Amino acid sequence: MKNNFFYNFSLGNINAKPSNNSETLSQILYGEKFKVLKNQKNWVKIKTNFDNYIGYIKKNYFYKNFKPTFKIKKTKSRIFIKKKNKFLPTKNYLFFASGISVLNKNKRLIEFKKDRWIKKSDIVKIDHLEKDYLKIMKLFKSSKYLWGGKTSDGIDCSALIQIYFYYNRIFFPRDTKDQIKFCKRKKGKNLSKGDIIFWKGHVGICLSKSKFIHAYGPKKKVVVMPTKPTIQLIDKTANLKVKKVSNIDNY
Repeated sequence: MKNNFFYNFSLGNINAKPSNNSETLSQILYGEKFKVLKNQKNWVKIKTNFDNYIGYIKKNYFYKNFKPTFKIKKTKSRIFIKKKNKFLPTKNYLFFASGISVLNKNKRLIEFKKDRWIKKSDIVKIDHLEKDYLKIMKLFKSSKYLWGGKTSDGIDCSALIQIYFYYNRIFFPRDTKDQIKFCKRKKGKNLSKGDIIFWKGHVGICLSKSKFIHAYGPKKKVVVMPTKPTIQLIDKTANLKVKKVSNIDNY
């Protein structure tokens, strides 16, 4: 089905129903690829290509032809506009792992969208592979907890794990219930660096055998906590490993 679109706004909510009052299930980032399943007044029902997530977003103009060649490596990158040969900062940002293409550039900035610029220092090539998950997790430390969120302005527990894989363009499910089914169970009870730990409706990842990081609702932010006696372990995986992705265009 020739029905591929790319999201061309900084960030959008994916809702359970076509209504502003509906629950936000997840979010969609700039450059993210999706299919339209159904049109409904001011909304479209979509299915994301990266993780097959289904929900509703506001109907608008979206890219049809788009090939991201770079991605955002900072938690968020401020957007600039050009007026009278001066670049002025706006209040808007692109967020971590968002895919972009380059339309124009100067010594310091690149134009990713007509009259929308970001710093060169905030991007890396789309196929850049970051094997150090600690580096990514620590970017989000103290970020606000937000149900359905997936940026440093608000993120939930499962998105904190998934964003590492999305940055590397490697499939990983969005929701905890699917993540626990997808992950290979680790034998034994000893925790170690890189173990993903699950308990009912929640997930975190070990920074070491004694500490883990998670987006924690009661604390309303991403926090580092001791592994014992805080958690009751349901399941865990072997250390995170990523490999080079050949079919980057899928995402």
